[in-house]
Parts: sequence; structure tokens; C-alpha cells
Amino acid sequence: MIVNGAQHGLTITVMGLLRPGDVVAVDALTYPGFKVLAELYHLELIAIPVLANGPDLSALEALCQKRHVRAIYTMPTLHNPLGWVLSRLQRKRIAGIARTYDLLVIEDTAYGYLVRRPPPPVAVYAPERTVYITGFSKNVATGLRVGAVVCPTSYRPALERAVRATTWNTPSLMTALVCNWIQDGTVARFETLKRRDAHQRQAVLKAALGDISCITHPDSYFAWIPLPDEARADRIAQALMDDNISVSTAEPFCTSLVVPQALRVALGSIAMEDLHVALVKVREAVEFERCR
Repeated sequence: MIVNGAQHGLTITVMGLLRPGDVVAVDALTYPGFKVLAELYHLELIAIPVLANGPDLSALEALCQKRHVRAIYTMPTLHNPLGWVLSRLQRKRIAGIARTYDLLVIEDTAYGYLVRRPPPPVAVYAPERTVYITGFSKNVATGLRVGAVVCPTSYRPALERAVRATTWNTPSLMTALVCNWIQDGTVARFETLKRRDAHQRQAVLKAALGDISCITHPDSYFAWIPLPDEARADRIAQALMDDNISVSTAEPFCTSLVVPQALRVALGSIAMEDLHVALVKVREAVEFERCR
């Protein structure tokens, strides 16, 4: 199904398949756009604790035993903001939990194109209950509002009603453009160039941050910088904003009761020649806060 971008794919999935009051399991740090959707459609989000290499799936299973969980929202390939890529075994386990507890799986792959050979999607292991969502604004161009939703046949009528209630359809010119670019190799070429660019930016990040700890993926366009508990991420963010550098704190991403002190740094929205200088300023701001 063609939609107006990955965010629209998430919107019609929530509109068509979930109801107010439904409980959705999400990572304790997750995509802010899904948090906004959940608030708008009155969903209850319950946080899955995060481990070093992915969500705590034992905690998810325990949650499903205690509560009537309707769905899980997951980003298994290049998680935003933590950059993890779940293993084949982790994906199979998510599919198994979903089957055992009758969960709808919402699989968001907006940044998946950056990983050259990821494991198969969760949708491969649980095709009868997974809505797989992707788009072309990240891998091709920001203004290209075209996305795709792959779902079981039984879900299509509800999703089609949601499409009609929102955008009615995707402009045929943009759809034709994307389809032609897929067929002639343009999309693949853009993805190769962006993977190379992201990898180069990660090298700049590593050089600029020095011994500052960060969580990221070697081909990601963002990084997560955890801070000591006594540090104030909002104070660092404000100091950097005063220097015309914008970073995010953990608050927009957090679904747990306790918001960690951390920064999310985007690497793709600045010219390569200015990136090192900006990241050095981030490092200096973090070091200054640590010494307060």
C-alpha cells in the first residue's frame, strides 16, 4: 500500500487498527513521532526496558502476562535513537511473543536502508500480524512524501479507510517518480551514497568526541550521548543552542517514568566541513557540565 511517507504509514496504522485505551509496548527510548500519535489517539504506552543490544524481551513477556497488551511498536533495524540492529534471534523472539499473546506488531524501518545487510524483518517471522512501514524521505529526499505499508490482507480494509479519512491518496506524480527511481536504480544509488556519507560522519564523530562515551551505529546519522546522573542535559542543550548548535535531550524520546540525562546528536543536518567544529563544541559543553 502506497502512503504519504512513513509517518503517514504509522498514522493510518494507529487510526485503522488500534482503539483509544489500547496498551502498546514500546522501547523505553523510542521515536518521538509515535509518542505524539499515542497521545493524540489516547493509547497507553508502556515502556520496555532497554539493554545494551536491544529491548529487554523477557520484560516484554512479563508485561504481556500482567497486562492486556494490544500491540508492540518496534524499530529493529537502526533504532532511533539508540542505533541498535536486532539479531535474527531477537526478531524471531519478538514474533514468538506476538503470536503467544496475540499482539499486533508495528515495524518501523525508516532508517533501515543505512544497514547494508540487516537480518530479515520481523514481518518475515510473523507476517500474519505485522505492519511493516517504510518511506523514501530519509533515503532519497526529505520532501519526497511517499512511503509504503506492507500488511496482512485482513488489515487492508481498515488501513484503506484510514487513508481515505486522511490524505485520500498519494499524488500520482510522486508515486510514479519513486517507482521509476526504484526500477532504474536511482534509489539504490542514493542509499549507497548516504551509507557512505553516514559512515564518514561517524568517523568525524569519533574523532571529535574523544573519550566522551556515546551509543551509535557505524552507519548511523545520529548518536546518543549518555551523561552522568548529576549532569543536566537541558543545560547543555541550552548552552549549545546559544552557540547555534541544536541537540535534543532524552525527554522527547523517553516513555519511562524516569527521564535519563542524555543527548541525541544528529549528524546529517550540517555540512561536512562544519561538522567537526560543531561536535568539538558538543564535547566541550559536555566536559564543562561534568566539571560543574
